[in-house]
Amino acid sequence: MISDKQHINLHLDAHTVGLDVERSREADYRNAAQLLNKRYQYYLKLRPNASAEQLWMYTALEVAVALQSDAREKSLVPVEAELKKLNELVLSSLNG
Repeated sequence: MISDKQHINLHLDAHTVGLDVERSREADYRNAAQLLNKRYQYYLKLRPNASAEQLWMYTALEVAVALQSDAREKSLVPVEAELKKLNELVLSSLNG
């Protein structure tokens, strides 16, 4: 039987993180690690005297804010769809 999980190693700055992940999600994890490394490097250039811990905190905070914004936008999709239907109904009633 083929396992649906596989072991991968991700490199985050000077650290290596080993994880067992679903095969179908491997690319997601690798892309996430790449994003984190890019943001970490951005903050390293912005604040060259900051400690690694501070840089990871800036990175984590940015990613967390992006996740919240994304979740908020997704939660509005059904509301926007209903508003569009209501607007169409009102417009069709007004146009007779």
